[in-house]
Amino acid sequence: MSRTELTLPIEGMTCAACASRIEKVLNRLDGVEAQVNFASETARVAFDSQQQTPQQLVERIHQSGYRVPEERLELDIGGMTCAACAARIEKVLNRLPSVRASVNFASETAILHFPAGAVALETAVAAVQKAGYSATPRATEGADTLAEKHRQAYLKELRWFWFAALLTAPLLWEMTAMLGGDAHGVLPRWLQLALATPVQFLAGWRFYKGSWHVLRSGGANMDVLVALGTSMAYLLSAVVTLAGWHDQHVYFEAGAAVITLVLLGKLLEARAKGKTSGAIEELIKLAPKTAWIENAGQLMEVPVAQLQPGDVVLVRHGERIAVDGEVIAGHAAVDESMLTGESLPVSKSVGDAVYAGTQNQDGTLTVRATGVGSRTQLADIVRLVSEAQGSKAPIQRLADVISGVFVPAVVVISVVTLLATGWLTGDWVRALIHAVAVLVIACPCALGLATPTAVMVGIGNGARRGILFRNAAALETAGRLTALVVDKTGTLTEGRPVVTDVLPLTVPRDTLLQLAASLEAGSEHPLARAVLSFAEEQGLARLPVQGFRAEVGRGVEAEVEGYGRLRVGVPDWLSDTLPEAANAFYAEGKTVIALGREGELMGLLAIADRLRPGSTEAVASLRRLGVRVVMLTGDKAATAASIAAAVGITEFRAEVKPQDKAAAVTELQQAGYKVGMVGDGVNDAPALAAADVGFAMGAGSDVAIETADVTLRQGDMRHAADAIRLSRVTLRKIRQNLFFAFIYNVLGIPLAALGWLNPVIAGAAMAASSVSVVSNSLLLRRWR
Repeated sequence: MSRTELTLPIEGMTCAACASRIEKVLNRLDGVEAQVNFASETARVAFDSQQQTPQQLVERIHQSGYRVPEERLELDIGGMTCAACAARIEKVLNRLPSVRASVNFASETAILHFPAGAVALETAVAAVQKAGYSATPRATEGADTLAEKHRQAYLKELRWFWFAALLTAPLLWEMTAMLGGDAHGVLPRWLQLALATPVQFLAGWRFYKGSWHVLRSGGANMDVLVALGTSMAYLLSAVVTLAGWHDQHVYFEAGAAVITLVLLGKLLEARAKGKTSGAIEELIKLAPKTAWIENAGQLMEVPVAQLQPGDVVLVRHGERIAVDGEVIAGHAAVDESMLTGESLPVSKSVGDAVYAGTQNQDGTLTVRATGVGSRTQLADIVRLVSEAQGSKAPIQRLADVISGVFVPAVVVISVVTLLATGWLTGDWVRALIHAVAVLVIACPCALGLATPTAVMVGIGNGARRGILFRNAAALETAGRLTALVVDKTGTLTEGRPVVTDVLPLTVPRDTLLQLAASLEAGSEHPLARAVLSFAEEQGLARLPVQGFRAEVGRGVEAEVEGYGRLRVGVPDWLSDTLPEAANAFYAEGKTVIALGREGELMGLLAIADRLRPGSTEAVASLRRLGVRVVMLTGDKAATAASIAAAVGITEFRAEVKPQDKAAAVTELQQAGYKVGMVGDGVNDAPALAAADVGFAMGAGSDVAIETADVTLRQGDMRHAADAIRLSRVTLRKIRQNLFFAFIYNVLGIPLAALGWLNPVIAGAAMAASSVSVVSNSLLLRRWR
C-alpha cells in the first residue's frame, strides 16, 4: 500500500455543512481518509495511490458542486539541444498525476497546469532532473534581463562555433583533395589528429551528452546521428594514424566539418530564440515602471510593483496607465489599440474602466486600481503569447522520427556486416572497413541538407520580394494553411483616420473645412489631426481663433472673427437633431464630427480608416488558393460589415477582444483547419502566436512583428498569398530532396555491406548525394 497525502484548496463552500458533505463524499472512496476545514477552505486527504489518483479526488469534489482551482507552474529548463529533448521532458512531466505540461524548446521553458496542491514544485523539478535536464522556477524578469539572457546565449554559441571553425579550416584541404580524386596527405596525419581532437571532444561534447540522455530514455535524435557519424570517422582515422597504416585513408576532416556546420545551426538557433522571446519583452515594456499615487492628499511616484488594489493612481497627459481600474475623476481620450485594435481613441470619464498599458492621449484621469501586476489584462496577454508560442510544429518531429529509425537500423547493418564479413572471410581488417563504409555512406549529411537548403533558397527568394520568414517551420507550414484570419485595422485598412466626406449645410464646403481646421488646430486628438491634414491637402489656410476651450470626449470651441463662437465635435454636443446623412455615415462605419454655433449645424465631416491598396485583390487571390478568409476586429459591427463587403469577405466577427481572437484561431484549428493570422498591432499578438503561421504587416507594431512567423515588409496583404505559394513550391523541393537523400542510402548501404564500395567511394557517394540535394534546391531561385 502506497500512502500519499495532499492538501487541496476548495472554492464554493458557504457553511460547515458544505465541508461535511465534501468530507463524506471523499471518504466513500476506497483507500481515502479526508478531513475538510471550512475555516481554511482546504481538504487534507490521505489516500492509497494504487487505488486513487489526485485527478479522481478533484473530479469527485467537482461532482459535489465545489471547485478545486487550477494552478500554473512555469519552469526554466536547461540542457535541451533539440526538439526531441523538449518532447522527452514533456512526456516525463505529463506522467505526473493530473499534470498537463507543455515544453517550449524555443524559450527553454515548461508550463504545467494542475489542480492546486496536487503537485509540489520539488516533484516537478525532480522529474525533469531525473530525465537528465535541469529545472528551476521561472522568475518574473524585466525586458532588459530577458534581452541580456538571450544575448549571452548567442555569444556562447558564437564562441564555440569560431573555436570549431578555426580548427576545421585547415582540414578542408583534405576534403577538397577527396572530392578531386587525389590521395589524402595534404596535411601530415599527426597534425590532422591534433586539429580534429579538440573539435570532436570539446566542441562536440554537447552531442555526446545529448545522445546519452536520449539513448538512456530509449529514443534517438539528431545528437545521436552527429555523435555516431563523427565518432566513427574520427576513431577509424585515429586508429589508422596511430597504427601507422599508411595505405588506409583517414576521415578527420569529415567529422570536424560536420560538427562545425551543426554548431553554425545552433548559433542561428540561439539568435532565433532571442527574437522569439522579443515579443514578451515588448509586451513587458508597455507597462510603466512607476506610477503617481495619492496618499494623504500628496502625490508620490512609486514603483508599480508596490501598488495594491484600491490605490488611487493619477494618470497625466501622455502617460501610460499602470493598472486596471475605474476612473473616479477626470476626462481623457485613451488609446486602447493595444487591447481592442481600434485606431480611434476612446473617451473615458467617471465610472469607466481603464487598462494597464493603454495610453492617455488627452486629459487627466484619477483611477482606483482594481487589478495590478500579474492581475491585469496586459499580464494576461503576456501569458497568452507565452503559452501560444509553446504550441508544436510537426516539421521537426518528422526529422526526429526518421532519425530514431534510421540510426538503429544503420548500426545494426554495420554490426552485421562486420561480423558476417569477418566470419566468412577471416579478414577482420577488411570486415572493419566494410562496416565503416556502411556508416560513412549512411552519414546523414544529405538528409540534414534536404530541408535547410530548400528553406534557405525559399527564404532568400521571399526576402527579395518583401516576404520575411522568421524560420524554416514558418516557410514549411505556410503552404499547408487552409484558413487565414485577418485583422481589420492596419491590415486590410491603413490604420489611420482620414476625412472621407465633407457635407456642408449652411456654409460652402471650403468654408466648412477651413473653420473646422482652424478650431481643431489647438487639439492633439487624432480626429483633429485628420481634419488638419485634409485641410492642408486642400490648400486652405487656418483662421485666427480666440478663447479656445476643449471639452474632453466632446470637442472644442473658440471665437472666429466674423463667425462668432463655434464648436466642432460630436454631433449631439452641438444639436439635438441630426440630418439623415449622419445616420448614413454611421451605417457605413464612419465617425462623424459636426461644426456649428448656438445649436445650429453648419456641416458634417465623416472620418474613416481607408482600405489598403491591394486588400480586395489579396482576398480574391487567397480564395483561389483554397484558403478560407475570416476577418476579426475590435471595431463596431457596422464598421466591420462595411469593410468586409468592400474587400469581398463573407465571414467576419466584430467587437472582438485579444483573448477572443486567440480563441477564434484555436476554434478553427480544432475544426481541422491549418490557420494563419495576419495582424499589425499589440492586440493581435496572442492570436499571431496561437496561429500555425502568424503574418505581421511591415508597418505594424514591434510586438506583432516579433510574435509573427512572417513579416510582410511592404504591408501588402497580397504578399500573404505569395508567401503561401512560395511555401508550397518549397515543400515540393523538400520532398524531392528527401527522395534524393534516401535513394543513395537505399542503394549504397547494401553495396557497402557487400564490399563493393570502399570508404573512399562511399564518401564520394555521400558527397554526390549532398551536391544533388543542394543543386535541386537552387532551382527554387527560378520561382516567380
